[in-house]
Amino acid sequence: MMKEGRRKGEKELKELKELALYAGVNITSLTSFSSTSSTSSGRIFLIGILCLFSVYVTAQTPVEEQGQQTGKKKTRVDLLYADEGYANRNIRPDVQVLVGSVQFKHEGMFMWCDSALIYENTNSVEAFSNVRMEQGDTLFIYGDYLYYDGMAQLAQLRENVKMINRNTTLMTDSLNYDRIFNLGYYFEGGTLTDEENVLTSDWGEYSPATKLSVFNHDVMLVNPRFTLTSDTLKYHTVTKIATILGPSEIVSDQHHIYSERGFYDTANDVAELLDRSVLTNEGKQLVGDSLFYDRKIGFGEAFDHVVMNDTINKNMLTGDYCLYDEPTGYAMATKRAVAIDYSQEDSLYIHGDTLKMLTFHINTDSLFREVRAYHKVRIYRTDVQGVCDSLVFNSKDSCITMYTDPILWNGSQQLLGEEIRIYMNDSTIDWAHIINQALTVEMKDSLHHNQVAGKEIKAYFEEGEMRKIDVIGNVLVVYYPEEKDSTMIGMNTSETSLLNMYLRERKLERMVMSPKSNGVLYPMDQLPTDKMKLPNFQWFDYIRPLNKDDIFDWRPKRAGDTLRKTTRKPVSAPVREIKNSK
Repeated sequence: MMKEGRRKGEKELKELKELALYAGVNITSLTSFSSTSSTSSGRIFLIGILCLFSVYVTAQTPVEEQGQQTGKKKTRVDLLYADEGYANRNIRPDVQVLVGSVQFKHEGMFMWCDSALIYENTNSVEAFSNVRMEQGDTLFIYGDYLYYDGMAQLAQLRENVKMINRNTTLMTDSLNYDRIFNLGYYFEGGTLTDEENVLTSDWGEYSPATKLSVFNHDVMLVNPRFTLTSDTLKYHTVTKIATILGPSEIVSDQHHIYSERGFYDTANDVAELLDRSVLTNEGKQLVGDSLFYDRKIGFGEAFDHVVMNDTINKNMLTGDYCLYDEPTGYAMATKRAVAIDYSQEDSLYIHGDTLKMLTFHINTDSLFREVRAYHKVRIYRTDVQGVCDSLVFNSKDSCITMYTDPILWNGSQQLLGEEIRIYMNDSTIDWAHIINQALTVEMKDSLHHNQVAGKEIKAYFEEGEMRKIDVIGNVLVVYYPEEKDSTMIGMNTSETSLLNMYLRERKLERMVMSPKSNGVLYPMDQLPTDKMKLPNFQWFDYIRPLNKDDIFDWRPKRAGDTLRKTTRKPVSAPVREIKNSK
C-alpha cells in the first residue's frame, strides 16, 4: 500500500506540474517567496493564488481547527526552503508541489528531500528521493521515500532506509518512526548493528530514547564469538544484554545453549537462563530450572532439579544445586545430590549430603579424578547396596573407599568393617577389601545366620556376584551346613587364621581353613544361644537401601550398634584370583 501511495504521490506531482503549465501559472522561486513573506498583504495574496500558501500565514487553517477540536495544540509542518514550488487551487487546492533541495521542520525534526508534496488539510508531507531526517546530533534517518503525518508525528519511510542513533544503525526497506513514542519499527525484515553484534529479524522495533530493541520471527544475533538464534528477543544497545523470550539457541565453537527465557550479556559472555535451560559442552550437558554461566572464566551454576550429564563417560550428577568450574575440572552438587553411573545395564546410584568432583593434572596424560561424597552416604544398585558416613572414588585405581561404619550388601550377604575399599573394573565390582573388625553375614532365616569375622576380609566378584571370600587373621566362624534339599544339619563353630569361602548363586558352596580346624557341630535342636552370634555380630538389614528412591531416606544405626575404632593396620596377604580358586 505504501508503494502504491508513493506512486500516487509521484503521479500527483507530475499532474500538478502539467496543470500549472496549462493554466499559465509562472514558476516562482521559493527563495524569493520566503523572502517576501513579510511584505504587503496584496503580494502575499497574489503568490498564494499562483503558487503556494506560506507556512506562516496568520489566517486559521484546518490544522488549527483540528487542534482546537481535540484540545491539543497542533503545529504546522514548516517549509524552510525549496528551489521551486507549484500549486493549482482549482484542481487540488490543498496540495503544494515542491521541487529541488526541499527542507522542512517539525517539532525539532529537520527533513530534506529532492521533491515533495505538502497536504495542508492533513498537515502531512510526501517526500521523494534522497530523504533525510535529523533530530539533534544523535538521530539520523535516510530513505528513498517518506510519508510524514504531522498530526500523528508518524514518519513512514520506504526503500533503502537507514536509522542511525549514535553507535547503533538500523537498516530496512520499510520503517515506521513514531516520534511521540520515539519508536521505530519494521515489518519486512531488518538489520540492527552496534559495536558488538549484528541482529536480523522479520519484525523489529528500536527506541532511540531507551536504546531497547525487540525482535520477532527468525531472529539471529551474530557475535564474533557466538551466534544466537531465537523466535523472540529483546536487546539493549548500551548494556549489550539480550533478553530471551522464546525458544533460542546460542552456539559457539565448543558450547551450545538452549533456553526459552533468560538473559545473555553479549559483552561479557555471561548468561542467566530460566525454564529448564540446557548448557552443552564437549559431551557434558547441564540442565536446571535456572542456570548461571560465565563463558570467559568457564564457571557455571545450576539451581533446582539439576542434571549434569557426561554422555561420553556415561555418568550423571543430580541435585538441587550444582556448580562446575571448567579450568580446574571441579564440580559440586548438594541438596538431594546423586551421582549416577549408567555405563552398565544396571545403573549405580550414590547419594550424600554433598558430592564433589576434583580433577588432578588437568590437560595432561596423567589426569585423574576424585569423587567425594559426605555425609550420610547411601548406595544402590540391584546387585549391591551400601551405607557409610563418607566415600571417595579415585579414577586412578578405580577404587571406592567407604569411611565410618561402612556396610556393603550383595544379595543375602552383608559385609562390614571400619573401612571398606571397593575396586571397580569397567564400572562393575572386581573385589572389595574390608579392613579391621571385618564381618560377613549371610542370612539363612530370621534366627540363623552364617557368620565369619576376622581382622580383614577380601571379597571377589564375578559378573556382579560374590564368588570368593578370604578372611584373614583371628578368624571366627558360625556356619550352618545344609543337606541337598537346603535343610540345615546343625551349627558349626570354628576358629582359624585364614579362611577361604567359595560361593555359587549367592550361596556358600565350601570352606577351606588354614590351619585346619575340626570345630564343633551342634545339632539343630541343641543350639547354644550364646554361640549363635559372634561377638561383633550385627544384622543391619533395617538400614539397607531398598531402591534408588530409598537412598534419600537416611536411617541411623540403633544405639550401641556402631563399631569401636581400632588402630590396627591391614594385614598383608596374597590376592588369589578367582580362576585359580575354583
